[in-house]
Amino acid sequence: MPFKPVLLWTDALLYLLIAVAAVTALYASRREHLRAPWRHILRHRLGMGAFVVLAVYIAVGLVDSVHFRLPLAGQRAKTDGAQTQTEYSSEVLSLLDLLVLPLKERVEKTYSAPFATHLYAKETIERPDGAQLRDFPRLRYGGAHLADPERDRAWDLASTAARALAQGTLAWGALIVLIVAWQTRRTGDPWARVWGRLLRGRTDIPWRVILLTSGALMLFGFLGAGLGMKYHVFGTDKVGSDVLYLSLKSIRTGLVIGTLTTLIMLPFAILLGIMAGYFKGWVDDVIQYVYTTLSSIPAVLLIAAAILTLQAYMALHPERFDTTAVRADARLLFLCIILGITSWTSLCRLLRGETLKLRDVEYIQAATVLGAGPTTIMIRHILPNVMHIVLITVALDFSGLVLAEAVLSYVGVGVDPSTISWGTMINSARLEMAREPMVWWSLASAFTFMFTLVLAANLFSDVVRDAFDPRLAREQPKA
Repeated sequence: MPFKPVLLWTDALLYLLIAVAAVTALYASRREHLRAPWRHILRHRLGMGAFVVLAVYIAVGLVDSVHFRLPLAGQRAKTDGAQTQTEYSSEVLSLLDLLVLPLKERVEKTYSAPFATHLYAKETIERPDGAQLRDFPRLRYGGAHLADPERDRAWDLASTAARALAQGTLAWGALIVLIVAWQTRRTGDPWARVWGRLLRGRTDIPWRVILLTSGALMLFGFLGAGLGMKYHVFGTDKVGSDVLYLSLKSIRTGLVIGTLTTLIMLPFAILLGIMAGYFKGWVDDVIQYVYTTLSSIPAVLLIAAAILTLQAYMALHPERFDTTAVRADARLLFLCIILGITSWTSLCRLLRGETLKLRDVEYIQAATVLGAGPTTIMIRHILPNVMHIVLITVALDFSGLVLAEAVLSYVGVGVDPSTISWGTMINSARLEMAREPMVWWSLASAFTFMFTLVLAANLFSDVVRDAFDPRLAREQPKA
């Protein structure tokens, strides 16, 4: 085979999460009371704009979750009887690594500023005549195509950016044409009428907002791709790695922390919360004691103890972690498990209170009189009526979990140091803020990518809350 597939634990759980989301969407599409809130979300301008941004982040994270190992270069095939054995590299790559391979492979010596052609610090350079001087050395890759950087760099940046923006505009125009053609075929209206409605924002789904957001992301994407082939758009870090590449690789880590933690937390919260509210008595007392005790333990201390325990286990059993990627993935999964164990208590408390209220309503009492068992009542009657709380909490907690990873990595109890994440980028950049001249671009890049994801998640979660919470009056989006 040209490659050897590698399935990490976090990859498998992400695929499982996608399958659960697909089944949930299919279930909701067949029930009007579940379709109505999603129609409200689809018609909300701010919500759909935020969703487009989230969709781009999710796409990057999923592409980065397809892992494999390539054959070793220059090896000779080993024949064992009738079978040919191929030796594969110990480095685990992802599909994203192949898509942005130039960014990954163009490693400089050390720091370089964004769009720079020379290193950020002076070094001793030996001239051809043997003389030595202190100067800024040329980069191996950034601006290496320029004969005279001081004279040609400004024009090269402008022309490359103009060409990338033109390509992005063409791609955006093609997307607009496809959307208008699809709407024309679906509605049967003339092309000009459909285009006029879309241009004025007179459509049920806010296509104008979707297309404007998509266009801005396309322009940024083409601009980054065009300039990134010639320069380091966000500079390089201490070991010379491209900061744009590190920021893109960090997206998967943030998504894994935000989604898998939720997947681990939900069974505890839903099961124990509904049981505590429905059964009351000693069951309620035991569950309350458990989550009250767990809430009283500082989360950072519990996470630190768990991570240190995992490190000790890895040191004692190195044969179970044959590659660096497997070792880093195990720590990332363990961090998700610990965050899930420490974060289910708040949702459990909310579900307990809602179940206490629901168990006394008429249809629950009628089901009890008709002979329905506790399991049937909790699954068929209570669970569907508390799902809006679950969905709202999941949407609101996502951004908090992404920020939690950055904080934990900053204090040294987060992901493995070999795992690329915004937290590790911030942690490695904090010591460079005090040097002169200051190295600021790693921190700025990590903050920009993380802020965009968290902002989009918060905006989308607000729309989800307004759509699913029956206690809030729904404000219909303007036509």
